[in-house]
Amino acid sequence: MTVAFNFLSLPPTTARSLLSSTTRRSSSAFLRRSSPPHLPRRTRSSIPCLCLPPTPSGELARMKAASIFSDMDNVTAPSLYPLHRCKTIHLVRHAQGLHNIEGDKNYKAYMSPEYFDAPLTPLGWQQVDNLRKHVNACGLSKRIELVVTSPLLRTMQTAVGVFGGDGYTTGMDVLPLMVANAGNSNRSAISSLNCPPIVAVEPCREHLGVHPCDRRRNISEYQFLFPAIDFSLIESDEDVLWKADVRETKAEVAARGMKFMNWLCTRKEKEIAVVTHSGFLFHTLSKLGNDCHPLVKEEICKHFVNCELRSMVVIDHSMAGSDSPTTNYPGKVPSGADLPSDVADAKKQDNSLMQT
Repeated sequence: MTVAFNFLSLPPTTARSLLSSTTRRSSSAFLRRSSPPHLPRRTRSSIPCLCLPPTPSGELARMKAASIFSDMDNVTAPSLYPLHRCKTIHLVRHAQGLHNIEGDKNYKAYMSPEYFDAPLTPLGWQQVDNLRKHVNACGLSKRIELVVTSPLLRTMQTAVGVFGGDGYTTGMDVLPLMVANAGNSNRSAISSLNCPPIVAVEPCREHLGVHPCDRRRNISEYQFLFPAIDFSLIESDEDVLWKADVRETKAEVAARGMKFMNWLCTRKEKEIAVVTHSGFLFHTLSKLGNDCHPLVKEEICKHFVNCELRSMVVIDHSMAGSDSPTTNYPGKVPSGADLPSDVADAKKQDNSLMQT
């Protein structure tokens, strides 16, 4: 007895296995013999079929399963981690700053004192407006619980412009996130209503030293421009970290970045936006993702363009955070006997060994 199989209907691995076991006969004879007799000859010859001895269904299933698991052997296994020990972070590089215009053409321009604590350009503010539309449209603005920003003019302008409230009008009961025309921006004041809190911290600053554009003003000046930003975690009013003649090494930036990431893990918020700088992001992220596929590592580490947002998950391997799970359920409510079968089997086996 022979059975006709439609070659196109078979899984590729099964078809290859079946082909390899086929004796070398004339293909045309197989086609003629296996074509359904009720079809006209022209139709019969256009259907590629294989006429083979019947293969037990169990054997076909075994062959297919073997092929699937063989393919899986070549794929890195997925990993699991408790949800309450993870955080989602949304990394943002500031929008275009005044220093970026000349600096992109000539790196030496970053040495110019005229770019001290450079503000956003008009194009930079357009980039801010577009990113704000995106975070609102995708629902991200409703999920973020905290915004962390570097305490420089361009990063704080980006943070309040993207994640802040709507326009501020005189007489509101709350402080504005940004006063009108802050940093000669020609922008209206921004409200602190209906938005996440914004906190400024030193550890996520840009590469420190030498470049005047990366030197900050006194915190007291910023407090006037950004009244509702929280500066309480910054200890010194003056910028004691920036040195005119000493530039941080790349390794030092990366080490500072790793301390910053560990600090994020200690925060109670589960979804955090970070507004920072290109160099800081690149050197910090280059230290991470070494356990990932090379393409994923590349995706993590590639340089950010102005006002780019990239969302990632941070896993707290060190257990620096102390969050309790909010979605886990203990089960066994009400309590009752539920000894798993494998545990029962092992217990039975142990008792048998003891009796012998």
